[in-house]
Amino acid sequence: MTGMDITIHSSFLPHDDPDASLAFYRDALGFEVRNDVGYKGMHWITIGPPDQPGTSIVLYPPAASPGVTDDERRTIAEMMAKGTFASILLATADLDGTFERLQASDAEVVQEPTEQPYGVRDCAFRDPAGNLVRIQELP
Repeated sequence: MTGMDITIHSSFLPHDDPDASLAFYRDALGFEVRNDVGYKGMHWITIGPPDQPGTSIVLYPPAASPGVTDDERRTIAEMMAKGTFASILLATADLDGTFERLQASDAEVVQEPTEQPYGVRDCAFRDPAGNLVRIQELP
């Protein structure tokens, strides 16, 4: 059996403040904005690394998720506020430079660059919506 030709096109992360999300992902991380769709006061913002046009992150308003009850929306909002709802793992060849740039942007530092016992060096931040953003150093 041969492998299928499948790539990761988009991943979704919740956000609750489009301006703060843009300041983090566009201004601090250097991602480009590929699309910003507004509907009834909500925004779906597609971002991604400029040199990887085929891979994107869609920042979405969790309140717009179909089939989610009001109780579930409250739980999601509570989990986002605590930083326990969503996460993403990014990678860079310059972990120290990336850390310094994000730290200078006043992003919430969760962990400074650290050699992990499982063989990677990484750091972690929270984005404005509370999502955990881990960044690993590429070998």
